[in-house]
Amino acid sequence: MDVLDDLLAGTRARGGVFNLTVLDPPWGLHIVDEAPLALATLVRGSAWIMRDSMDPVRMNERDVAVLCGPEPYVVADTPETEPQLRIHPGGICEPLPGAPVDYSARLGVRTYGGRPEGEAMVVSGTYQLEGDVSRRLLTALPPVLVVPAAEVTGPVMEMVLGEIQRDEPGQQSVLDRWLDLALITTLRAWFARPESHAPGWYQAQADPVVGLALRLLHEDPAHPWSVVELADRTGVSRASLARRFTALVGEAPMAYLTGWRITLAADLLRETNQTVESIARRVGYANAFALSVAFKRLRGTNPTAHRRASTAA
Repeated sequence: MDVLDDLLAGTRARGGVFNLTVLDPPWGLHIVDEAPLALATLVRGSAWIMRDSMDPVRMNERDVAVLCGPEPYVVADTPETEPQLRIHPGGICEPLPGAPVDYSARLGVRTYGGRPEGEAMVVSGTYQLEGDVSRRLLTALPPVLVVPAAEVTGPVMEMVLGEIQRDEPGQQSVLDRWLDLALITTLRAWFARPESHAPGWYQAQADPVVGLALRLLHEDPAHPWSVVELADRTGVSRASLARRFTALVGEAPMAYLTGWRITLAADLLRETNQTVESIARRVGYANAFALSVAFKRLRGTNPTAHRRASTAA
């Protein structure tokens, strides 16, 4: 398992909300769905994505956009077009002043707009993410990223139009898995682009030494790793591994491992009823006290307080 596998495994769509909106120029959508992560593509037409304090981002037909963070944004045919529809949490469409009277009409399953033959067709899906593993991925992404259609390989995006308009048993699960696959495909293409400024942990996976070390740490984070053992397993000296790992990833091997273990522990504390002692052993600590010391040092709070705050939230 590599780093991206681990992060994406913790970023799974569950009950994703989907919209297919069919519009004619001039058109604009004001998205206020508060989703921490959204994915959108244009089946027909082109658009601009606008977000506060950002320059407009161009999106052409079949390009894929990923939007991070719950802040509102606008998708429109031009940067100057005023939105006619507002999309609320749950995919609820609200016509805005000046919109054609039929612009929030239901055209079919998960489908809204003025007429089925409209010039622009926008598909969007949202994630409701929780947990520290998911946040670790989100912090590696810009507020808006767009990947050209030619770089999103395979038939993934071709599936969406037929699936989103179906209403069959198990359809939500089908759409959730499509959303996962589309996100993986898009992020892989994005991180390969020079302008993505991919995080160190992603770029380091291509290095034969550091990439192997990262895979070992992620495959078995509970193992009592040391720099000596990692160096032995990767075939280099201890000093060479430490220097190479720190240069590519941005932190030393044991510091990276500690951060990953605490991330896993934080999610287990939130998602399960396991004891702190049990969670400590699952993520590589000898006992609850050792986990608490590391947790407090990195998070400024202890595991029990973290669990209490997560439950309250």
